[in-house]
Amino acid sequence: MIKTVLVVCIGNICRSPMAEGLLKHVLPDTRVISAGLGALVGQPPDPHAVALMRELGLDISGHRAQQLNGGLARQADLILVMDNAQRQEIQRLHPATTGRVFRMGELAKFDIPDPFREDRPAFEDALDLIQRGVEAWVPRIQALR
Repeated sequence: MIKTVLVVCIGNICRSPMAEGLLKHVLPDTRVISAGLGALVGQPPDPHAVALMRELGLDISGHRAQQLNGGLARQADLILVMDNAQRQEIQRLHPATTGRVFRMGELAKFDIPDPFREDRPAFEDALDLIQRGVEAWVPRIQALR
């Protein structure tokens, strides 16, 4: 049963806040949180991420970056990451997460490149991939609620 989804990237200001916002929107009865492996703790989302999400009618401006820790990892029934290196790192740091960590693009076998410090087109590309990942994961999450 999936009650809590944790989305992880590196800084928790670009990809994971966008994914969190999309998942919260389409899974209103599921707890969705995000964190970073090297979070810029307390920082708001990148302005490009905020603008793109606002264009979709979603407000992520209140998000603040938080570091992934054991408590967050234990709470999550499903952990979605942006690439295999992040999956391996989470499983190394938190071995009990093995079997619960998957790439956002797992089903279509793609990674989501980090747009940090890039121009808006890099954020648009990341968001397109995140949206593809969300569309693939949502039916599976709903089936396991």
